[in-house]
Amino acid sequence: MSVHATARITAAPDGRGGTVLPVLESAGPLALRRTRAATTGTGPHPGGGPDARSAAPARVTVVGAMSAPLGGDRLALEVGVRDGAALTVDAAAAMIALPGRRAGDEPADHAGYDVRLTVGADAVLHWLPEQLISVTGSDLRTHTRVELAPTARLVLREELVLGRHGEAPGTVTSRLTVHHAGRPLLDQQLALGPGAPGGWDGGAVVADHRAVGQLLLVAPEFEEKPVAPRLLGDTAVRTPLAGPAALVTALAPDARALRRVLDDALADMYR
Repeated sequence: MSVHATARITAAPDGRGGTVLPVLESAGPLALRRTRAATTGTGPHPGGGPDARSAAPARVTVVGAMSAPLGGDRLALEVGVRDGAALTVDAAAAMIALPGRRAGDEPADHAGYDVRLTVGADAVLHWLPEQLISVTGSDLRTHTRVELAPTARLVLREELVLGRHGEAPGTVTSRLTVHHAGRPLLDQQLALGPGAPGGWDGGAVVADHRAVGQLLLVAPEFEEKPVAPRLLGDTAVRTPLAGPAALVTALAPDARALRRVLDDALADMYR
């Protein structure tokens, strides 16, 4: 039987310089735990100084309560960061997309995972999940939708690993839609695996790389001082967007190498 579940997080200033979580609602395999907040600042770079208008950050870790998503599952996570609050959301482990079966041993429907992120005025969100691993035979469609106020700050990381060690990947379609101040900032979709359009594993897309990722940074200061475009090695690039934002996209042979590229790119942004 498939699982339909929506988990929710709301972060708000506590009036004393901190951030509280009036809503922390787990559901299905998405178990949410408040964990100790990092001692770093709340600016767009996790190691940077705090933004004076934002509260000290709260931290929530997503803990997988069961194997998911399986074929047919419909999972969702809704995160709201109210004006002036600061929140970091991370994960205890990678998310593994697995195949499922219907009654009668027929192929299962695709799985779905939708994320909705809303960040208010002078608020900060660090969205830092672990990798998504696409297992042979799985079919997952993800869509992350982000709504940002004009003075919101965001660090968003996405990482996809094509198959476990020594196996071919499943099919995964990932879309990211971002609106800033009510206007489109970024809308892109990536489809990989045997169910994707032909050529996904060619030299123009991922070639023989098994890990693909991106890092999106949005900060008000980028409006007046845009981030310069830059090559970050042979398979990574930093690109300014038409708004107060920059996007890093990267390919790597494995998850560890990909994380290193994205971490270095984030540090370089504020060096």
